[in-house]
Amino acid sequence: MPADSHVHSEWSWDAPMGSMHRSCVRAVDLGLPAIAFTEHLDHTVWTVAVEGPFASDYLTGLATPEGRLTPPRFDAYGYLEAIEECRDRFPGLRILSGVEMGEPHWHAAAAAEVLGAGRFDRVLGSLHCLPLPDGDGFTEPPGQYERREAVEVVREYLAEVVRLVEGSDAFSVLAHIDYPVRYWPQQEAGPFDPSAFEDEFRHALRVTAQSGRALEISTRIPLHATILRWWHEEGGDAVTFGSDAHEPLAIARGFREATQMARAHGFRPGPNPYDLWARVN
Repeated sequence: MPADSHVHSEWSWDAPMGSMHRSCVRAVDLGLPAIAFTEHLDHTVWTVAVEGPFASDYLTGLATPEGRLTPPRFDAYGYLEAIEECRDRFPGLRILSGVEMGEPHWHAAAAAEVLGAGRFDRVLGSLHCLPLPDGDGFTEPPGQYERREAVEVVREYLAEVVRLVEGSDAFSVLAHIDYPVRYWPQQEAGPFDPSAFEDEFRHALRVTAQSGRALEISTRIPLHATILRWWHEEGGDAVTFGSDAHEPLAIARGFREATQMARAHGFRPGPNPYDLWARVN
């Protein structure tokens, strides 16, 4: 791993202390100088898959038999205490606190309450859910693809990203703008081609750039280089990297390729290993 890389390690609600400890061990073993635990902060009640390829035992265990999931309350004080314990155990590793807020433009008061509980070094905003076409709740992209044309889902997602950016000032980094691509129904719709959504991507990227936010390069599903090029062309000033690692072995996955791509598109690391990467041309 490059010495100037850092990592966002995302965890499901109330990650056990042991998991955070093992992630720090993994970061040290990889030679990472910094790690950020961007804990999920969700308030949207949504319908999860109870069967099929996208069903999750963890999520269905939290949901009703019909699949309706109400996110558990986020223990901000317990989370921040766990961060301090990790810092005490790993003094040579820069450990950043953080949250990834789902749909913060829909839950401004609830998000503000959590952020007021203490210091969060890295605050991401993300969009996971869209309203169902019939108005009966919300689902993530897999549930949307079951009910709507794939191109319609992506276009609506990017339109909602614009509303997210314009409707909340609580976050500084936009997470996984390409989230629907993780679940793209290739068998029915063919390979995903970002150029089919160039206008929508460019608009969302332009609005994000004009807001002064950074763009996350998520490496769970590698961001298409074309989207990063559009980010640069639309005036994006900074990027950061997130491995979306819900378990220690996934820490920093794909970072070598992601940092190479960022360099190729005119972004360079800051003076500290936990800084955002800034645009240089």
